[in-house]
Amino acid sequence: MGSIWTAETKIRKRDFLPGDMETEAVVIGAGLTGILTAYYLKQAGIATVVLEADRIGSGQTKNTTAKITCQHHLIYDRLIRTYGSRMTFAYADANENAIDAYEKLIREKKIDCDFVRCPAFLYSRREDKLLRREAEAAEAIGIEASFETDSELPFPVAGVVRFPRQARFSPLKFLEAMAEEVTVYEQTKVLKVNGKRVETGRGCVTAKHIIFASHFPFINVPGYYFARMYQERSYVVALEGAGTLEGMYLGIDEDGLSFRTQDKLLLLGGGSHRTGLNRTGGQYERLRREAQSLYPGGSEAACWSAQDCMTLDQIPYIGRFSKTRPDWYVATGFGKWGMSTAMVAAQILTAQITGQRCLEAAVFSPQRRLTARAVRELCSHGISTVKGLTKHFLPAERGRMVPNCPHMGCRLEWNVDEETYDCPCHGSRFDREGHLIDGPAQTDCKRR
Repeated sequence: MGSIWTAETKIRKRDFLPGDMETEAVVIGAGLTGILTAYYLKQAGIATVVLEADRIGSGQTKNTTAKITCQHHLIYDRLIRTYGSRMTFAYADANENAIDAYEKLIREKKIDCDFVRCPAFLYSRREDKLLRREAEAAEAIGIEASFETDSELPFPVAGVVRFPRQARFSPLKFLEAMAEEVTVYEQTKVLKVNGKRVETGRGCVTAKHIIFASHFPFINVPGYYFARMYQERSYVVALEGAGTLEGMYLGIDEDGLSFRTQDKLLLLGGGSHRTGLNRTGGQYERLRREAQSLYPGGSEAACWSAQDCMTLDQIPYIGRFSKTRPDWYVATGFGKWGMSTAMVAAQILTAQITGQRCLEAAVFSPQRRLTARAVRELCSHGISTVKGLTKHFLPAERGRMVPNCPHMGCRLEWNVDEETYDCPCHGSRFDREGHLIDGPAQTDCKRR
């Protein structure tokens, strides 16, 4: 199973790190965030290299549905009530500007990546109250949004919130072009970071600024991001012969679906669950049943899944890694909105490293205060982690390999849909032989 993006784009291979070197900045991770950050740092005159454990775009960038939007589910009403209008505007403005920044790069560099401006919609099949409040909240901070009752969807809706002039694109085509602008070393896995030294199996890179853009930080202390985030999986089926939609749609109901057109394909998404909690499976089958019901003339062209880091308050962590490491930086916890947030992160980190004023940095700061919601999420996440750690002491099930995650020792759970072992504590994933697929674990797990 692979995404349509990997099928259409083959990024050329890069050499691995040739040995020890010194540079001004080093970025760990060659996904969209890492490449954009390296590009903007280079434009600012900061010598930068990118270290990638595998291949450019081999992480989460290749699995996105690639919506570039400031419409991030039901967020603006909640942010206003929690942080006030000023910080909410900064959040929204940063994501709105990200769309413009993509368009500017694509035009300037003449990148053929299927970039299309289009509206983004939230919808509900059951009730309109939350949608009306979200539209009012967005308008209150100056974001163009409107509540409407009509949609292109193949079923009746109680209402939609329309955000005009959002965008969609082909992420790997864009990444392929932007990667030509920076220095990337592939097959160079970072093993350890100590002060200003980044240690890999190919040599050490010494840098004044170190940026963690590896989806989920693999260093536990300082930062403690393992305690402040968890990971979710979601699933996508690409349909041929299902028609096309002008807009992008996301359902706010518990069983809501995601819709988005790419060329002649319709991408139908859903089935979100905490990574490691899908023992019974059925996520792809559910999407296929929905597809057959909604688009009986359609046929499946591809299917794949994505993994997203979820923060305690649903706002990403972008900025200095911790108070004790002022020259380390991090970009993580993007939730379902990695495309717009990758650009936001690249611009915030570049501003901080070059000493520029950046008003929106406070909103995304990893050192921001904990809200009441965040405290509740912290407790819930802690309970889930304890459950996973407790299973470490249980005997293996008869006839099955039941390994423990090498990250912190949580018992892995079998994902029927993906045929992988997934960690319910922090989201690491392994194939049936125990080989590492996704971090924060850094090594394969031992078979039992």
